[in-house]
Amino acid sequence: MITRKLTGPAPLTAMPKGAVDTQMHMYLPGFAMRGDGLGRPADPLPTPDMYRETMRWLGLESVVITQGNAHGTDSANLLACLAKMGDCARGVAAISPDTPQAEIARLSDGGIVGARIMDLPGGAVGLDALEAVDAIAADAGWMMAVQFDGSALAALEPRLAALKSRWVLDHHAKILNGATPAHIAVIKRLIDTGRCWFKFAACYESSRSGGPDFADIGAVAREIGAHAPERIVWGTNWPHNAAQRSEDYPDDADLLDLAMSWLPDDAARRAALVDTPRALYGFGPA
Repeated sequence: MITRKLTGPAPLTAMPKGAVDTQMHMYLPGFAMRGDGLGRPADPLPTPDMYRETMRWLGLESVVITQGNAHGTDSANLLACLAKMGDCARGVAAISPDTPQAEIARLSDGGIVGARIMDLPGGAVGLDALEAVDAIAADAGWMMAVQFDGSALAALEPRLAALKSRWVLDHHAKILNGATPAHIAVIKRLIDTGRCWFKFAACYESSRSGGPDFADIGAVAREIGAHAPERIVWGTNWPHNAAQRSEDYPDDADLLDLAMSWLPDDAARRAALVDTPRALYGFGPA
């Protein structure tokens, strides 16, 4: 059992109307999870009602629910959560290269606007399917969320630069071996293609320097944020599935304030919280 922090002092960041959380996972009881335990959240199950408490706390109005690894490519839980949340929510699903068009249409009707590539342990669909899933997403008008060990960015750059859909480089590029100037140069070139966005989320997952300031992640975030503030989106990564003990559970207001401190000004913060995600994920203007 884990005690999740769902409320507390409001963030210091002045939250604008229409703020969007673009990265989190949500669960409802009754949906089978994979037997190996990978991606499984700690009990109690983090439900839509619990997340709504966090929304009120942080001043959020909309949310993008990402398919959790525990459900593999089965979108039933994701669709149920989207129905429970209503029009304030959109979804990013894990689809395979052979997902039929009729299923893509059904997912779209249920509020799903993107496909997930997660090429790390537990991920349902990896980089071997990147181009095939990209073709499906582009045809459907979806975006993609792409997550992998960014240590390999240089080798992957040609494939990523050739993607047809709009796509987000997830989790601060997740450069597990530590970012170098060469990594940052690749990220800037990918953003400059006009089809790539950069997500501030889960800084604790790839930081080598650690909290509370995650200085190594912050250094990269500041440089990318200054280069293309209109290409940044932000997410909580709630319910922080890597935290399996109550004492390890992060404070979402603190993480929000830290991420926003890496952006150059209030205009960039508004773009990352409101304008950019609302356009990218199909919410419409605030």
